[in-house]
Amino acid sequence: MTSFLDPLISFVSAHPWLGYLTLFLAALLEAVPVVGSVIPGSTIILALSALVPGGELKLQWVLLAAALGAVLGDGSAYWIGHRRQREILNTWPLTNYPRVVAESESFFNRFGTWAVFFARFVPPVRAFVPVTAGALGMAPAKFYAVNIPAILAWAPAHVLPGVLAVSALHEYAGLHLHGHVGKHIWMLTVVGVAIVAGLALWIRHRRNGVAAAKSQA
Repeated sequence: MTSFLDPLISFVSAHPWLGYLTLFLAALLEAVPVVGSVIPGSTIILALSALVPGGELKLQWVLLAAALGAVLGDGSAYWIGHRRQREILNTWPLTNYPRVVAESESFFNRFGTWAVFFARFVPPVRAFVPVTAGALGMAPAKFYAVNIPAILAWAPAHVLPGVLAVSALHEYAGLHLHGHVGKHIWMLTVVGVAIVAGLALWIRHRRNGVAAAKSQA
C-alpha cells in the first residue's frame, strides 16, 4: 500500500490543482442522491488532509475546495427536488432506494429545518436530505440559511483531524515533516476505518433485509 501512496503523494505535490479538484469533486458527488451513497467522499477528504502539514496542499484551498463542492452538490440536489416536488421521490433512480428515501423523509420530518444541518454529518442520508428538503417544499432561503453554516462546520471537521494528527506525529513521534511516514499512517488508518465501517453497515442492512423478509413470510 505504501508503494502506491508514495507516487500518489509525489504526484499531488507536483500537481496540487488536481488535489484540490479531487477534493471538490469528492464533496460534490457525495451530495448527489444515490451517487453519494457509494462515493467515499469523506474518506477521500480525510485522507488528502494529511498532505497539508507537509505543504503538498494548502489548508485554505483544501477547505475552500471541499466547501464549494458541498455547496454545489447540496444546492443542485435541493433545486432538483424543489422543481420536481414529491414526484422526484417516486422517480428512478430514487425508486431503487425506497428504504433510504423513507429514512431521509422521516429524518426531515423529525428534525425539520435542522435536518439539513444534521444530515451533513450523517451518511448515507446526507446524499438524500437536500433533495428531500426541496421535494417537501422547504423555502430556498431557509435551506441555505441552514445548509451554508452546516458546510462551514463540516469542511473543517473533515480536514482538520488529518492536519492535526499528522502534525502531532511529526511533533511528538519525531517523524520528519517532509517525510511520508506520518501521512502513510493517517491515510491507512482512514481507509481501514472506512472499510470496517462500510462492512458493518453492509452487514446491518443485510440483517435488516433478512429480518424484513422473514416478517413478511
